[in-house]
Amino acid sequence: MIYFFNQDVIFPFKGKKQIAKKQISSLIGMENRKVGDLCFIFCTDFFLLDMNKKRLNHDYYTDVITFDYTVDNVVSGDVFISTERVDENARKFEVSFNNELSRVMYHGVLHLCGYRDKLEDEERTMREKEDFYLKTLLIIV
Repeated sequence: MIYFFNQDVIFPFKGKKQIAKKQISSLIGMENRKVGDLCFIFCTDFFLLDMNKKRLNHDYYTDVITFDYTVDNVVSGDVFISTERVDENARKFEVSFNNELSRVMYHGVLHLCGYRDKLEDEERTMREKEDFYLKTLLIIV
């Protein structure tokens, strides 16, 4: 099951939940995996920075932090997303908020599917996957 929560932020996502669930489920299926328990938690920059410091020992802002509970091919985890960072990045890259939000959500799920982005070639693959799903899932759903 795919769930959506808010933490310290008011984020009206109600009308988009069903579309997001279909897109995320399609992405996971196209990666030859199954949907397990997946939680998206929308939060503030401050909340995510605090989590980044306490849980990952990183002292910087980020748009997404993913905690992976995947077992075998069943994708499960928690994906924390700063809506403030998504908004700032959307303006920076001159894309819509929804486009950037989708990219960040897909990014988190791709991590749960086993993709990494620490090395240059891994990051390139991750960006290619994000771009592919941004184009493909808009047509499917």
